[in-house]
Amino acid sequence: MEDSTGQPVTSIGASERVIKERSAEIIAGGSVFYNPVQEFNRDLSISVLNVFAKRFLKERAQSENVEFDDSTFVAGEKCENGLRILEALSATGLRSIRYAKEIAGVREIIANDLSKAAVASISENVRHNAVENLIVPSQSDAMTLMYLSTSNEKRFDVIDLDPYGCPNRFLDGALQSIANGGLLLVTATDMAVLAGNTPEACYAKYGCVPLRMKCCHEMALRILLHSIETHANRYGKYIEPLLSISADFYVRVFVRIHTGQAKCKYSMSKQSMIFQCTGCETFTLQPLGNVKVSTTDKGKSQTKFGIPTGPSVGTNCEHCGHKHHMGGPIWSNPIHDHGFVKELLQTIEERPLCELGTHRRLQGVLSVVQEELLDVPLYYVLDKLCCVLKLENVPVLKFRSALLHAGYRVSFSHASKNSIKTDAPTSVIWDILRCWAKRHPVKENRMLDGTPVKTILQRPPTKDYVFDDIHPEANPYSRRNALTRFQENPTAHWGPGTRATIMIGQDKVAKSFRNQNKKQKQKSTDKDNTAKENSDDEQSKCKQPKLET
Repeated sequence: MEDSTGQPVTSIGASERVIKERSAEIIAGGSVFYNPVQEFNRDLSISVLNVFAKRFLKERAQSENVEFDDSTFVAGEKCENGLRILEALSATGLRSIRYAKEIAGVREIIANDLSKAAVASISENVRHNAVENLIVPSQSDAMTLMYLSTSNEKRFDVIDLDPYGCPNRFLDGALQSIANGGLLLVTATDMAVLAGNTPEACYAKYGCVPLRMKCCHEMALRILLHSIETHANRYGKYIEPLLSISADFYVRVFVRIHTGQAKCKYSMSKQSMIFQCTGCETFTLQPLGNVKVSTTDKGKSQTKFGIPTGPSVGTNCEHCGHKHHMGGPIWSNPIHDHGFVKELLQTIEERPLCELGTHRRLQGVLSVVQEELLDVPLYYVLDKLCCVLKLENVPVLKFRSALLHAGYRVSFSHASKNSIKTDAPTSVIWDILRCWAKRHPVKENRMLDGTPVKTILQRPPTKDYVFDDIHPEANPYSRRNALTRFQENPTAHWGPGTRATIMIGQDKVAKSFRNQNKKQKQKSTDKDNTAKENSDDEQSKCKQPKLET
């Protein structure tokens, strides 16, 4: 039997059911949180941890001068020198059970939750899946547990933080209790805050002022990375992002945490303020610091850290003359490690990872990530660029060809279907659109004084750009092969769900359907009730007997 989300379900009692996801089965009942839409998140985490385990355990063996042999690692079996993993907010324990059954090279997994009912569910599910040799259920406050695990022998090699909303309050404890070179997995679901809807809330939570931009999903990733880095720097640590993903209703980052006071000095140059024009919405980044490497007379390398002059923009936008908003600071260094992503792509094509339920989507998303330009922070959206100038939309392959023929690099972003991530200056982007406007002129009644349309288009293009000769690199591998790059909504009434609810079966659908257009329905009901009352009053008046005079 399957529920409405396609998950296999076996009824075992009036209030309980068994849900199967890949190798794990969980007995769900009461008010324990389970979200089937997060299967992609779990599949991605398992894939990343399988690759990371080999890297990390090999490094550890080399540092201890011990022979390394990963052929002895078997998923589901205890590895004495393997990874020690903490899932700080475990709920049903599904993620921990899948980690135990599908990741090779695991020594111990702590499945922790504050709720007594959740820990009872974890214990039951651990026994049901026969993974008592790997998983230790724990009932504790996540922050307290991590603060009590800061000694070298108690530290974790991997910490997974997947809270409901903002993860910030857990970062301090996580960074103190993670081993040197360990992997921190962090999910944030408060996308409205990260995307710039409430900048004052984002500053309070993440120490960053977001801007409302079309590239808000990548901005959210960079805000989260900035927050993790600033927390790490307090303890002489710094981050190395391996993979950063924006998917569905959340962002998820996989970062290694290293110790090194000297390396922390480079952190300032990895953060940038961002200026966004209020008219044409072009953006400019300015690093908080700069690094200069020189060679001394004796041939030794010398590094100097400095503060840049600024701001890097004028009072008014050079393109349309409007003012700027200022946001940040955000992480402006690369958000992925292409070497790691390449190894990850190869690994998911091998058994048993090639059998993952979301394998097609994993392959597509990671392929786009592999194609992204690492040294270009943020992106433009082609539809929005054309909208600013009231232009007919430029076909994406023609626009990319114009950039490539002009000698610039360009890529998509996994975070947006129509993204343009390029090292071309903004002046070149507007110049290309001026050439397109010559082919597809803007109506005269749209050329109003003081608007970006007139200010930008009244200047002649500096050169002609090639649109019709499609460049060989304009259509990347992921698009050419129609890989599943951007997922459609998987179920009806789909979304991040509600706290502490079993989000499967007809209950979820019924609740979501009931809450849709709640205010409008209430207004309509009130209106109908008022109309009925008025009608009843009229009828009662008509029925009253006439008084004789």
